[in-house]
Amino acid sequence: MARLQGAAGTGPVADLIRQRRGGELRPLDELLLLSPPVAEGWSVLLSAIRGQLSLNASTRELVILRIGAVNGADYEWQAHEPVARGCGVTGDQLTALRQPPGAEFDPAVFSPEERAALAYADAMTVAVTVPPEVFGWVAELFSDREVAELTAVAATYNMVSRFLVALEIG
Repeated sequence: MARLQGAAGTGPVADLIRQRRGGELRPLDELLLLSPPVAEGWSVLLSAIRGQLSLNASTRELVILRIGAVNGADYEWQAHEPVARGCGVTGDQLTALRQPPGAEFDPAVFSPEERAALAYADAMTVAVTVPPEVFGWVAELFSDREVAELTAVAATYNMVSRFLVALEIG
């Protein structure tokens, strides 16, 4: 049970979120709607992150799930596991994402790009700062735009998971 009761889910901002969600509001949305300006900004940001990036969708979903696992945001994991599977993420990869932060990811399970993106997400999630060697690894494998987008995905889903955990959503 969430720590707050969500808003009724009426009005133009709720309609905007329903449009992004395919018609339904989720418990997260109802709590965001307690502050319509926050809910609207959140929806615009998440629409861009989920649908307008050049970053590979499976890499995006691996990073989202990793952050959910590290931060203990079960709601985030439940929401994104089916999306990740739809992007080609395997059962072995899903299992490996549950390793403790700082773990080395198996090259047999993840590509070099995926391992670099996950190391980057771990650094941003656990320590906030990214060590030069991790940034260099990411910069070698991704374009500047993809690095910016990877950074935005990790930052955004750290925000999402912290909102979920703090308000005990899911």
